[in-house]
Amino acid sequence: MGFCPVSEMLQKAMEVLCARPKWNAKGMIVESKRRKIRGKVVLMKKNVLDFNDIKASFLDRIHELFGNGVSLQLVGAVHPGTDNEVKGKLGKVAYLEKWITKITPLTAGETLFSVTFDWDEDMDVPGAFIIRNHHHSQFYLKTVTLEDVPGHGRIHFVCNSWVYPTHRYKYDRVFFSNKTYLPCQTPEPLRRYREDELENLRGKGKGELKEWDRVYDYAYYNDLGSPEKGPEYARPVLGGSEEYPYPRRGKTGRKPTKKDPNSESRLPLLSLDIYVPRDERFGHLKFSDFLAYALKSLVQILLPEITSLCDKTINEFDTFEDVLNLYEGGVKLPNVPIVGKLRDRIPWEMLKELVRNDGERFLKFPMPDVIKEDKSAWRTDEEFAREMLAGVNPVIISRLREFPPASNLDPKIYGNQNSSITRDDIEKFMDGLTADEAIERKRLFILDHHDALMPYLRRINSTTTKTYASRTLLLLQDDGTLKPLAIELSLPHPQGDDHGSVNKVFTPAEHGVEGSVWQLAKAYASVNDSGYHQLISHWLNTHAVIEPFVIATNRQLSVLHPIYKLLQPHFRDTMNINALARQILINAGGVLEITVFPARYAMEMSAVVYKNWVFTEQALPADLLKRGVAVPDSSKPHGLNLLIEDYPYAVDGLEIWSAIETWVSEYCSFYYTTDDLIQDDTELQSWWKELREEGHGDKKDEPWWPEMQTRNELVQTCTIIIWVASALHAAVNFGQYPYAGYLPNRPTISRRFMPEPGTPEYAELEKDPDLAFLKTITAQLQTLLGVSLIEILSRHSTDEVYLGQRDTPEWTSDHEPLAAFERFGKRLVEIENRIVEMNSDKRWKNRVGPVKVPYTLLYPNTSNYSREGGLTGKGIPNSVSI
Repeated sequence: MGFCPVSEMLQKAMEVLCARPKWNAKGMIVESKRRKIRGKVVLMKKNVLDFNDIKASFLDRIHELFGNGVSLQLVGAVHPGTDNEVKGKLGKVAYLEKWITKITPLTAGETLFSVTFDWDEDMDVPGAFIIRNHHHSQFYLKTVTLEDVPGHGRIHFVCNSWVYPTHRYKYDRVFFSNKTYLPCQTPEPLRRYREDELENLRGKGKGELKEWDRVYDYAYYNDLGSPEKGPEYARPVLGGSEEYPYPRRGKTGRKPTKKDPNSESRLPLLSLDIYVPRDERFGHLKFSDFLAYALKSLVQILLPEITSLCDKTINEFDTFEDVLNLYEGGVKLPNVPIVGKLRDRIPWEMLKELVRNDGERFLKFPMPDVIKEDKSAWRTDEEFAREMLAGVNPVIISRLREFPPASNLDPKIYGNQNSSITRDDIEKFMDGLTADEAIERKRLFILDHHDALMPYLRRINSTTTKTYASRTLLLLQDDGTLKPLAIELSLPHPQGDDHGSVNKVFTPAEHGVEGSVWQLAKAYASVNDSGYHQLISHWLNTHAVIEPFVIATNRQLSVLHPIYKLLQPHFRDTMNINALARQILINAGGVLEITVFPARYAMEMSAVVYKNWVFTEQALPADLLKRGVAVPDSSKPHGLNLLIEDYPYAVDGLEIWSAIETWVSEYCSFYYTTDDLIQDDTELQSWWKELREEGHGDKKDEPWWPEMQTRNELVQTCTIIIWVASALHAAVNFGQYPYAGYLPNRPTISRRFMPEPGTPEYAELEKDPDLAFLKTITAQLQTLLGVSLIEILSRHSTDEVYLGQRDTPEWTSDHEPLAAFERFGKRLVEIENRIVEMNSDKRWKNRVGPVKVPYTLLYPNTSNYSREGGLTGKGIPNSVSI
């Protein structure tokens, strides 16, 4: 059914008739005022992206034969139409040509179609077009280009949107050219189209949303619990309350549960069809990559089966060799007929990738960078401290301003929570300095996980977790490295919270049982840092806080708006990955609760921490100043002097921040020549108002929000958004597998308290310190699940778009912004070269460290146009996309 001879004959006949000359009343030939305008349309058919959908392909051909094809209609940008509306004048309907006969690849790919428009001399320059899909199935429309438009030349439309059949919409799908307009500058014939499109994207606010709906709306995090499964699966609603404030998420409109009307019903566990607007979903390449690596996360579903099939020590690593077998040999299942037992729960196509009847090993992981060169260097004090500056969570360490460290918890509720570390504890390790001298010279630092965790410790430790709130003190040495001085581990007082904390202080030791105790103390501090990293540094401070910006931007800023064009690349895939996280990671009983120490209190605890979130402090310079690791210095390029000169995250981060800020400033200055234009920009003001009052509605009354009255406020706001979505997320995400893929280096759970002298556990620590260590940290099954997860999260997709890149070069028709963007890309390449040079310079010990892992997490990867995917450990994607 490749072509239709009758249809082609009719088409040719019509072309001949249309080409015949016209005659006037005097019998003279009238010169035609009509000409043809050729267009090129790039799209992806659904049956190309989903080539198993034979029905869609067949029905589309049937629809095409009966004249129900894909039509386009140009919209003029100069004069209104003739129907007394203010909308632009419409051209004649044209159809995509040769849909049936066009050869398309069997794998996902783009297809180029032609379209021919009739052009009368009184036609306007097109500023938009209406497209109607009369087929059975949807397609992905990428671009439309018109060549040789009279009086104008080439006109390009960037679409990047799914177009569903017409019966799915109650309005026309409209796409605008790549011109950029402030609302007040929009040509009058296009204004109604601009306004209507935004109205459609806001939706009606009612009903469950379907895949073809293009609605961006807000909801609380009320879909994490499953109260109908029992009280242990109930979770509080996050957002909308003083107790549990939270950023808003994308609305799905699903019905509430019968058990709890405040909780939204959930989809089945294995369903990945949670609603986000269709254009926010992963592209076909990324979704394929995601599914391929997500197979390993099926450990969560296999847990009961594996446990019943394997020996009684399945939950333990007996030696460090057992841990290394994850990377060198894999986990071996017994030779038993388990496939039939599992097939009812897991689709066969997925199951056969994981399990073989011959007992072949599976779940073999790539070797994490932290143990590639040296299997034991991670245990050193230098590496333990270095990762606070160049590891996966380099955003917590702060300067100690008073000794002993004090708590900010309310003493009326929590009693005395101040530190018990004494000068005698630390000064013997301080190379002759006193504590007071070190504070005066700004050389004492702290990794403080005390106040955030203490209010939850009693509840957390009522589960199988047994952990502490920790403070780790460090000294900045003359060679630029940090030296751990003491670790304080604290528990709530057994007589009640108002009695304060019970503190134990541990100091460095290398040998004997004292050395083993010190290794355990570092492990407890690492457990705190791992959980805080995953919940706060990673999830809350990048994924969760950015989603309201995605929603507000699509609801209030037209695609024609310059700030939409600036920010949109930095929102790619964020709603999709967050929706998947709510479905399988951060939900009750999900992967996060199983693998991170706060367990069922994880998300609730992140809501309490969100109380202290301040938008303006997300700017890197402001963050460094707040943590006291930098001081103002106008003589420095970035206006800051880093107190730890060899602080890779801060050094590279300030370069990236400055490049982003310069690019944003040049861009915004082109469109906003005066502050009045910002104040009079109705869309911009609506965007900022909704962002504060709805998207981050629990923070709406905070005084620190920028007022959005000046260009400087706009530049700073957009720079923060881009920084958080790109560089900050890259810094706290893509190092997960390199550093935490080896769980002993970054354990996520502690299962028993520090052994006390005279107990069997202490005797075991003396006899076999490695076994005691492994019995304390994350268990084997949780390790399998946790490592599976972070391997997926740490991988770059093969279709990633990095900072300084765009997925289409013609994203705007304005030359000056394009030139500024090119300068931005060249600046990022210079930063890449500088990072390479510094990593090879042995003066900077913190950039490589004992484990020989160069710091590349803020290496932009702009020059890598091969778009290499996988566990590269470098590259700054434009967005929070995984």
